[in-house]
Amino acid sequence: MVQHHPIRHIMQQAPVVPVLVIRDLEKAVPLAKALVNGGLNVLEITLRSDVALEAIERIQADVPNAIVGAGTVTNEQQLAELDKRNVAFAVSPGLTPKLLSSAESYKVALLPGVANASQIMMGMEYGYENFKFFPAEASGGIAALKSFYGPFNSLRFCPTGGISPSNFKQYLDLPNVECVGGTWVAPDDLIEANNWGEIERLAKAAVVDSQ
Repeated sequence: MVQHHPIRHIMQQAPVVPVLVIRDLEKAVPLAKALVNGGLNVLEITLRSDVALEAIERIQADVPNAIVGAGTVTNEQQLAELDKRNVAFAVSPGLTPKLLSSAESYKVALLPGVANASQIMMGMEYGYENFKFFPAEASGGIAALKSFYGPFNSLRFCPTGGISPSNFKQYLDLPNVECVGGTWVAPDDLIEANNWGEIERLAKAAVVDSQ
């Protein structure tokens, strides 16, 4: 059984992990640079577009201060593709025994998604101590995480889904939350407009507001 320490170290590097859907390859590097310049250096590039893997490669090559991970990882084939590219971490929306067992064969650190206590316990059976809580708001939000802290006080979470400027600080104040995932620091309209200055400003504001 594998102990998955690296993922918690990654979770501690930034309070907010931007969850990014990159559809235009030319936007990948300037987007990543804006976020890193704003103080958010842990980036989750979701595998929801045809260019996601190539976007990850470009950011790895051209933005050395970024810690680049992949989101929406659901199967072993994707883990293998990420491992070939030395991607730092992978985030899944949920978990299955097959995904958890296959992850032990790869270097990429997996942050599996959970929504309830049974899924948390399944992850713990495979040695996991760090989870994505998803979809956070729809699954009980802050109240659910407070409830998890009793029986699972050694575990740490990255809530994602419904996290916004109005509630993310309340999540970060919980003792079992290391970071949050969100899209508000890099909304689609700003990416479409190549408004990297505003994205950098939003990233800086998230860092300041999290303190």
